[in-house]
Amino acid sequence: MRATRVLGLWFSLGGAGLALAFHAGSSALGAERIPECPSVGWPTGGVSLPVDNARVLQWKRTTENQYLDRGHVQGRITRVFEERPGHVHFEIQIGDQALDTIEVVYNKSFGGLPSLKAGAQVEACGDYITSTAPSGPYPASPSGAIIHWVHANPKGKGHPPGFVVVEGKVCGQDLDHV
Repeated sequence: MRATRVLGLWFSLGGAGLALAFHAGSSALGAERIPECPSVGWPTGGVSLPVDNARVLQWKRTTENQYLDRGHVQGRITRVFEERPGHVHFEIQIGDQALDTIEVVYNKSFGGLPSLKAGAQVEACGDYITSTAPSGPYPASPSGAIIHWVHANPKGKGHPPGFVVVEGKVCGQDLDHV
């Protein structure tokens, strides 16, 4: 099954016919073309994941530390964390409650980001990880969960690609410096 987003609507054609889902608040309107967010089955199978903040928040509330899945979220920046070598970390609000946040981890090797400010609209596609306790060299996330690998896959195989969109600008697709 393949899903396509057109002006904020997701269209999927599968065995049961055509399915339609509304993609609320899509930053695709008036912005650059946003890539599809592939599921785990990429590149030989899988589907394009729609934005699903509720599912990601469910994982954050119910899964153990280091749970891994693919996530596609949309929200507004609430804070920008101190940069770490090669990466930018910031938090977005993806639900109505104060703790409905996720940390986005962006690898600067895949291009720059626009200026990150509280309130900026963000859409991110990548690997979701519940991060409530340290794991190896990585500290727990202040948000309790992260979404990372929000960039292209330079090898084109193995790991599904991702992206981050900040105020309509698609980021994470620059392969010139990788």
